[in-house]
Amino acid sequence: MSLTADATTLGLTSEEAARRLAVDGPNELPTAKQRNIFREAWDVIREPMLLLLLGAGLVNFLLAEPLDGVMLMAFVVVVIVISIYQEHKTERALAALRDLSSPRALVMRDGVQRRVAGRDVVRGDLLMLAEGDRVPADAVLVDCANFSVDESALTGESVSVRKVAVDSSAMSAPMGHAGGDATPWVFSGTLVVKGHGMAVAKAIGAGTELGKIGAALRTIEPQRTPLQREINRLVRVLAVFGMAAAAAVVVVYGLTRGNWLAGLLAGIATAMALLPEEFPVVLTVFMALGAWRMSRKHVLTRRPPVVETLGSATVLCVDKTGTLTMNQMTVRQLIAGGRTFTCDGQPLPEAFHTIAEFSVLASPIDPFDPMDKAFKDLGAKYLSGTAHLHDDWELVREYPLSEGLLALSHVWRSPDGERYVIAAKGAPEAIADLCHLGAERLASVAAQVEQATADGQRVLAVARAGFDADSALPTQQHDFDFEFLGFVGLHDPVRPGVAAAVEECRSAAIRTIMITGDYPGTALAIAREIGLDHAAGCITGSDLGTIPEDELAERIRSVSVFARMVPDQKLALVRALQANDEVVGMTGDGVNDAPALRAADIGIAMGAHGTDVARESAALVITDDDFTSIVGGIRQGRGIFDNLRKAMAYVIAVHLPIVGMSLIPVFVAHWPLVLLPVQIAFLELIIDPACSVVFEAEQIDPAIMRQPPRGLHEPMFGRRVLTIAALQGLSALAATAAVYVWAVLTGQSNDVVRSITFATLVVSNLALILVNRSWRLPVWRAFQQRRNPTLKWVLGGATALLVVVLSVPGLRHAFKFGQITPGQWGVAVVAGVVGVGWFEIYKTVTGHRQPGSSRSHRVRPS
Repeated sequence: MSLTADATTLGLTSEEAARRLAVDGPNELPTAKQRNIFREAWDVIREPMLLLLLGAGLVNFLLAEPLDGVMLMAFVVVVIVISIYQEHKTERALAALRDLSSPRALVMRDGVQRRVAGRDVVRGDLLMLAEGDRVPADAVLVDCANFSVDESALTGESVSVRKVAVDSSAMSAPMGHAGGDATPWVFSGTLVVKGHGMAVAKAIGAGTELGKIGAALRTIEPQRTPLQREINRLVRVLAVFGMAAAAAVVVVYGLTRGNWLAGLLAGIATAMALLPEEFPVVLTVFMALGAWRMSRKHVLTRRPPVVETLGSATVLCVDKTGTLTMNQMTVRQLIAGGRTFTCDGQPLPEAFHTIAEFSVLASPIDPFDPMDKAFKDLGAKYLSGTAHLHDDWELVREYPLSEGLLALSHVWRSPDGERYVIAAKGAPEAIADLCHLGAERLASVAAQVEQATADGQRVLAVARAGFDADSALPTQQHDFDFEFLGFVGLHDPVRPGVAAAVEECRSAAIRTIMITGDYPGTALAIAREIGLDHAAGCITGSDLGTIPEDELAERIRSVSVFARMVPDQKLALVRALQANDEVVGMTGDGVNDAPALRAADIGIAMGAHGTDVARESAALVITDDDFTSIVGGIRQGRGIFDNLRKAMAYVIAVHLPIVGMSLIPVFVAHWPLVLLPVQIAFLELIIDPACSVVFEAEQIDPAIMRQPPRGLHEPMFGRRVLTIAALQGLSALAATAAVYVWAVLTGQSNDVVRSITFATLVVSNLALILVNRSWRLPVWRAFQQRRNPTLKWVLGGATALLVVVLSVPGLRHAFKFGQITPGQWGVAVVAGVVGVGWFEIYKTVTGHRQPGSSRSHRVRPS
């Protein structure tokens, strides 16, 4: 596209703009085709866990237990509603991008300035840009004055970049990438922080850099967490096994006893005993309540299943700007006369008053640029009440930055002054040029600048001059007789508590990686300040294009600082880490972070100052923008998973005696059935709240952050966990079966046999709850060290229900129980406790081992 003189002054005609709008479409990001509510519900209900719940509900209806059936069906409906709601929230990321990319715009149409909606901007429009405007399209500047743009939303750099007008011969050249200083390109969604200019729109909508990020977001599908995949596999296996066992029971019962209807009831009871409907309930409850607990610690969970993944994180990729740092420039040091003053709140020595005074005079009166704001804050903090602030002075002229001289000057006149006062600031080499410094002084300036920049500071130099007020001002800054005053070092300060949070991550075997669009020197300085490992050096974005994939995969195992990164490279780095079997957490707050946040195993957005796009793309949102809250979230995630594992192990253990006592009587003719569907439903009244409420409410073990993270491919039900759960269940089954056989052989009636055996089973269940609260502490120490307000209600409620059911005649008849004597009660209680008491001995014997002392203990529940 070429630009004519008429187009420069008049812009497009209304007719041409309308034609281009019709051809190219509006300046907004395309949206995905919406699915209807029925398709969304079907996609959710196809989950194996929900199909299992539907099956359990159907069984309850077949057994004429409509209350239980309705409750299970209602749970399915709630899960569907929550899932659809969460899916709609994730789609707001694209909506946020569309809003950001479509601000109001001032354009030239028919030679007249006209304010139009951002979506109506077309290619070739002449955009009028001024301080405070958001750029509505990717464009090339054709004219500008002192023009700077904040591109941090795209590049992550907190420092604004200077822009220059394009040469007319280069109008047809392709646009460069965002982040360029002294380039003519401005990008959609960025913010003008200084000056004014005119630009010709070259790309709109999906064709902009912002649009490309939106396209990347739409191609990244959130992955199931490892726990979700593991539970789904386990549920499918148990469901198939349960159906097969139920069919076998029906056949065996019918053939051995000749009563096929009773055999059908026995088969249904076996299916109910085997179908682990608690698994989906427990997983959902733990994730939901875990998300609620985390929200109280400033961590909002947008996708609850990611809570367990958070505790498995092995790498935390941290965006520097706004996450590790405050994303606001401040003056850190003043260097004058060979002395240095660090701005730490102490009174400013008189020797530094002049350089502070003239750095303020060289800044706008009402600044918008973050660096200019830093100078104004410097004056307000250190010069207030002195004669070095000049609110009554008149700004006569401004000499802006230019391509040939990266310095600006302000010419001031005091109310009673006969001379102009000129204040200049800019790049050290430019100010040194204005001051005509000799070779020896130039060498000294270079050494001071190198030392300051090594500390991660952005260094500007300041100078002053005077001029006769009766004379005409010169046309260029070089004509003033400047005096070199010194340097001002600015930096983006580190957030409080970041260093301690990085150290805690290190102790938890979580590697912290800094990813930034800033310069390597600044990134390494920040790394040193926060205690981040930087011994392996820094990899830049340009390095990524030249490093072979196999070498990159090896280097990212040790390099923790990545600088000058663009959005696509951040996303590539996250995927490279995942290819190394890392569980990647990615923090960020800008538009540029959105694709990486979406692709990471755990996307963590800053909530207070982050963009909507980042928040809607992430799985977790930190509401206070405090890096320490992320560490708290990791601790909470590990604790949730630890309790979840104990709850799941309890479910396995408690189902074994139920299954066994459903099957054993079937294979011995004339022995009474112990567990009918109604008794199993009673047991579920204890099992469900125990596994989903008691274990969820367990306090987090203080030692949880001294253990390595759970491996990516390490199953929740490892060999040790399954072995202990199976031994607990088999020992409880052995005790219950022994009581059953004793009751049968002593000639008790069928109802009494059923009562004694059922009481033993319930006591075993309660004992399993107590011993599984901690796999490290004995029961009495667990009561001492860990509060659990729900425990007394479950234990007391279950005990009271058992006594009432076995004591009240009407209830005994309904449950087909018989009355038992105090001695038989004693047998049931002792057998139930002894059946699982061996685990307390096991904990005492293995108690000398510390959690996390070796990799074999990484799955050791607390």
